[in-house]
Amino acid sequence: MISLPLVVLALLPYALAAPQPEGFADPLHIPLARRSRATRVANLPKIADALRVKYGYNPKNLVKRASSAAVPITDEENDSSYSGVVSIGTPAQNLNVVLDTGSSDLWVATSQCTTCASDIPPFDTSKSSSFKVSTSSIEIQYGSGAVQGTISQDTVSMGGFTVPAQTLLAVTQTTSNLIDDGLSGIMGLGFEVLSAQNATPFWVALDNANQLSASVFSFYLERYVNQANEIDTAPGGVLTLGGTNTSLYTGNIEFINMPSGTTPSYWLQEVSALTVQGTSVTIPSGSGLAAIDTGTTLIGAPTTIVDNIWNAVPGSQALTGEYEGMYAFPCTTDVSVTISYGGTAWAISSADMNLGSISIGSSTGPMSGAVDATTQMCVGGIFDIGSSVGSGPGTPSWIVGDTFLKNVYSVFRADPPSVGFAQLANGLNSSGL
Repeated sequence: MISLPLVVLALLPYALAAPQPEGFADPLHIPLARRSRATRVANLPKIADALRVKYGYNPKNLVKRASSAAVPITDEENDSSYSGVVSIGTPAQNLNVVLDTGSSDLWVATSQCTTCASDIPPFDTSKSSSFKVSTSSIEIQYGSGAVQGTISQDTVSMGGFTVPAQTLLAVTQTTSNLIDDGLSGIMGLGFEVLSAQNATPFWVALDNANQLSASVFSFYLERYVNQANEIDTAPGGVLTLGGTNTSLYTGNIEFINMPSGTTPSYWLQEVSALTVQGTSVTIPSGSGLAAIDTGTTLIGAPTTIVDNIWNAVPGSQALTGEYEGMYAFPCTTDVSVTISYGGTAWAISSADMNLGSISIGSSTGPMSGAVDATTQMCVGGIFDIGSSVGSGPGTPSWIVGDTFLKNVYSVFRADPPSVGFAQLANGLNSSGL
């Protein structure tokens, strides 16, 4: 995961439970709030490398509830990631963790962490009467670093939903800058097979205990990537556990089952079609498997496909040095992209494709090739994750993060394993295309 700051929390008025269609009753709606910093462009190389490592690429090679409840959640650093408040222990300690559909472990930094930054609020295990620790220590690798700790159990709650003996990693060591500025850990929302602790993820434990009205959770993510000024606090969207919020989308949810032959691990979809500036980009057979990942800022795709994407944008050029694998384009250009998983072609806002301007310097700058010094260049939201498509079936060659997910209402369904997308309601994020 990337290193991100905490924001002041804010409730959303539209997070109240809305009437649900059959099969999606009584969910839990969790509002999101956000903040940003003006340093997002400088952080992009870290974000790209972190994503490559997270998915195994070598960076060098390129009981049903009767009511619902709202819980504050935060959106970090100009839409870089989204985090939520969980309560752990007895009495409960409130901690902010990144919500990540691209992993499956819950971990939090503890007061015993010797390498955690001073701005990380720790979980004090000594103050929880329900905390149980094992003798098993493990390390979990993330793109931007690693955490080490002891497999433990404690009471974990979110918005009134509670798992009394949730497995979590009580972290005692972490790589510098893995998390900071108010965040305490990560909650993985993937499937159990991805868990380094061989643990049942929190959302699955809720479902197994029949606490969820339906075996789904869904996201609406706000957009602030196009805000020039730093914003300390703002609404950031809604996470709904156990159903959908019909006030946040219009029309039907288009569910597509996970590709045949894959085992639920990541939330997988097959990229079947892509257009850039109105031109179709070929997706070779076997190179479209994608993980849908709320914990990732960008979209990562295979080398040849990314080359073709940016070749369709006049004036775009590959970046070099620490920005290797990323591309820049003239800031005056609106980059228009649509992506399909076998049904609707979903548009990505040009705002989400523009991650901010970059200084190209002189001949020693980050651009490859000649660049007109009078042209202001901006960094694009799709980058080269590498030429390898992983080792073995079910390994994604695309990672589809918030650059795409801000443009749709996304629903993650356990049975059958599938991901659904719907058009956002009027007045919410719009593609502008």
